[in-house]
Amino acid sequence: MQEVYQINWQNNRNTAVAMGYFDGVHIGHQFLINQMIDYAEKNNLDKGIFTFTKNVKLGHKGKDIMSICQKVEIMKNMGIDLFYSPDFLVFAGLTPEEFVNKILIESMGAKAVFCGENFCFGKNRAGNVQVLKELCKEKNIEVFIVPTVTIDGVTVSSTEIRNALTNGEIEKANKFLGRNYCIDFEVVHGKKIGSRIGTPTINQIYPDFMCTPKEGVYITKTTIGDEKYPSATGFGKRPTVNGENISCETTISKYDGDLYGKRIKIEFFKYLYPIKKFDTVQQLADMIRDVLKQSENY
Repeated sequence: MQEVYQINWQNNRNTAVAMGYFDGVHIGHQFLINQMIDYAEKNNLDKGIFTFTKNVKLGHKGKDIMSICQKVEIMKNMGIDLFYSPDFLVFAGLTPEEFVNKILIESMGAKAVFCGENFCFGKNRAGNVQVLKELCKEKNIEVFIVPTVTIDGVTVSSTEIRNALTNGEIEKANKFLGRNYCIDFEVVHGKKIGSRIGTPTINQIYPDFMCTPKEGVYITKTTIGDEKYPSATGFGKRPTVNGENISCETTISKYDGDLYGKRIKIEFFKYLYPIKKFDTVQQLADMIRDVLKQSENY
């Protein structure tokens, strides 16, 4: 898969392009992207994604559900040929006409574009799907507006997934994502309290731009290399050991290797209960071992 992060890049191949921020690449996004893939394969076009990196807070976008590394990995697994993701500020000032000409045509070589019903583009979000159809018709580019996906009468959206995460509704978030919610942050040094009580943990820090789950204890699985290990994850302050800052700490069953500095994938399966203060660290250790035992069933 070709990854492009500059808008002055020029494609020498014709593409079908799915457009959107695709935060979470949830089942609604997957439906849209698969529509593009099907069309591209039938019409001998490369399969392209137009998305973007945002290094500033955008009023119409919430905090991210997944990292850019996760998004790239999923797109590769879907068979995408071109992953085009410039920084938002680089193209935010383009008019709708300039966006179509400079990015879709000159840079991406688009012959067909796919987007959702609420897709907006161009400076101050001046372009909508109707404007897109009109501009692309002049350039002989096919436009396909893909309807939203619903589950149990609820529209699948990144906003709905964020709400589920912050409410501890992990099963709902996973259902809407079409995969388990996970993080893949770098492992950093902690206070090594877990090692002292016989349950060594890895520590990961949520970046400010990432959506955080509800504070509490979770059943998780941790991927190290090609193997998955049962694990227990606590997200929040650590009152039993007088913790003041929010941390994400995961105890991994039957693993004691050095993971510092590595990006480790943690999948979330179920929210169990809020963080609470135990009378002794032994009670904390017993709780962790109980969650690890439950994790073996997932």
